[in-house]
Amino acid sequence: MSTPTAREAEATQSAGRSAVQRHTGRWIDHWDPEDKTLWEDGGRRTARRNLVLSIFAEFLGFGVWAVWSIVVPQLPAAGFDLTVDQMFWLISVPALVGATLRIPYTFAVPVFGGRNWTIASALLLLLPTGALILTVGDPTTPFPVLLGAAALAGLGGGNFASSMANISFFFPEREKGAALGWNAAGGNIGTAAVQLAVPLVIVAGAGVALDRAGLIFIPFILLAAFLAWRWMDNLSSAKADPRSFAVAVHHKHTWVISFIYIGTFGSFIGYAGAFPTLLAAQFPEVAIPLAFLGALVGSVARPLGGILADRVGGAVVTVGAFAVMALGAVGAITALGSGSFPLFFGSFLGLFVATGVGNGSVYRMIPAVFRASGGTAKAAAGCIGIAGAIGAFGGFLIPRGFALSTTVAGSIVPALWLFIGVYVVMALVCWLVYGRGAMAAARV
Repeated sequence: MSTPTAREAEATQSAGRSAVQRHTGRWIDHWDPEDKTLWEDGGRRTARRNLVLSIFAEFLGFGVWAVWSIVVPQLPAAGFDLTVDQMFWLISVPALVGATLRIPYTFAVPVFGGRNWTIASALLLLLPTGALILTVGDPTTPFPVLLGAAALAGLGGGNFASSMANISFFFPEREKGAALGWNAAGGNIGTAAVQLAVPLVIVAGAGVALDRAGLIFIPFILLAAFLAWRWMDNLSSAKADPRSFAVAVHHKHTWVISFIYIGTFGSFIGYAGAFPTLLAAQFPEVAIPLAFLGALVGSVARPLGGILADRVGGAVVTVGAFAVMALGAVGAITALGSGSFPLFFGSFLGLFVATGVGNGSVYRMIPAVFRASGGTAKAAAGCIGIAGAIGAFGGFLIPRGFALSTTVAGSIVPALWLFIGVYVVMALVCWLVYGRGAMAAARV
C-alpha cells in the first residue's frame, strides 16, 4: 500500500489539485472541507456517507437511552411490584448517566477517531441491552439490580455528543448547521421509534415478554458497528481543543444558555421519558403506543426552530417556545381536572413541539451570541458541548419532579405548576439577556 507521502505525490502530479489522502485503517490524512476543490472532488460524498452512518448509530443510541421509558410502564403487567417513586427512578437515571457522559464522549472522537469511536460506542450498547434482557424476565429481580441495568442505558445518551463532534469536523461552515441539524433530528427520532416499536414487540406473542425490548436492538447494533467499520472514516485533522471548554467556562453566556437549554432539551428528554408512564397512570384505558407521538413531533420540530431563528432571531423564537410550553402544561392541568384525554394528549403534543423548536433555536443562538458579545469561535464551540451536557440533566429532573409530586401530593399537578413557573423564569432571562439592546440588534 502506498504511503501518505506517495499518495500526496500522485495527487499533485496527476491533477495539481487537493485530494483526500488516506492511510491504513480508513484514516484520512488531508481533510479541509473549506477547500472547494477537495469538497467537490469527492469530499462532499465522503462527508455525507459519514453523516448517514453517524445518524443511524446515533438513532440507536437514543433508542437505547429511551428504552426504559417504555419498559417501565409494562413492568407491573410482567409481575413486578414497584412503587411510583421506583418507577420514576428507572426512567430518570438513564438521563442522569447520559448527561454525565456527554463531555468525555466529545473528547473520544479526536482520541480514537470518529469511525473507531462510532464502532466502539455502538458495541457498548450491547451492555445496556444485555442487562435489560437479563433483568426484566424475572419479577423477583431486586430493585437495585434493575436500577443498575437502567443506568447502563445512559451509554446511549453519550452517543449524541460524540456523533455531533465527529460530524462537525467533516463539513464546511456553510453546510455545518444543516448537517448537525439532520444529525440531531435523526438521533432524537430514535426515542420515538423505540416507543412505537417496543410495545408492539413485547406483546407479539402470548403474555408480556419484556426481554424482547433488548433483543430487538442487538442485530441493529451489530449492523451499525459493521457499517461504521466498513464505510466510515477517521480524520487525522480532527483535534479537540480542551481550551475551548476552559474559555467557555469563564464566559457568562455559557451558563445563561445552559440554563435555558435545560428548559428546552431537558424538557424534551424528560417528558419523552415520563410520557408513557404518565399516560398509563392517568389514562390506563388508552393504548401506551400513542406515547411515541410526543417524542416524534418534538424531534421533527427541531429543524423548524433553527429555520425560524434564522428569520426572526433565536431569542424571539426561544421565548415563544417557553410560552407555548407553559400553555401546554396549563392545558394538561386543565385536562386532568376534567378527565379529558384528548385535551391532555393534545396539550402534551403542543408542549413537545415547543421543546423541539426551542432546541433548534437555542443551538442557533450560541454562535450568534458569542459573536455579538465579542467572544471567540473557540468559546462558542465549548459552550455547545457544555450546554448539551447540562441541558440533558433536565431529563433527570423532570421525572424526579413527577415522582416527588405524586408521592407528596398524590398528583402530578404540583409538578406541572412548578415547571410552568420555571418556564416563565427562563423566558424572562432569555428576553432580558438576549431580547434587548445590542443582542436584539444582532438578532441572536
